[in-house]
Amino acid sequence: MQIEDLNQPTVYDMIGGAEKLRAMVDRFYDLMDLEPEFAGIRALHPPSLDGSRDKTYWFLSGWSGGPTLYTERFGHPFLRARHLPFAIGISERDQWLRCMAWAMEDTGLDEALRTRLMQSFFQTADWMRNKPD
Repeated sequence: MQIEDLNQPTVYDMIGGAEKLRAMVDRFYDLMDLEPEFAGIRALHPPSLDGSRDKTYWFLSGWSGGPTLYTERFGHPFLRARHLPFAIGISERDQWLRCMAWAMEDTGLDEALRTRLMQSFFQTADWMRNKPD
């Protein structure tokens, strides 16, 4: 890291910190629970989404440059390994991405930031695929 980087805002800061990140994650899971177009990814989750909400929020907090809440609780996320038990293909990837895009828009994230995040989210979501389509 260069000294100048210390003055650069993190993605966490650009999102709006803990409150805004939590609102985005909660909106994501609300949409997943309510919208029929996300039934495929909803079916991969337990009946209560409370644990998923927390883990996603904790993970995204550290991933975006905020507090490392997930790793403090569980250690390294091993994201792909933790998702291997779930059949994830193109349909599930695209549902996840659409749901997150909608949540970011509803939460009021800046369009440029949404675009930047979607590029990163696509790379990760595509890497999570583990079934042929």
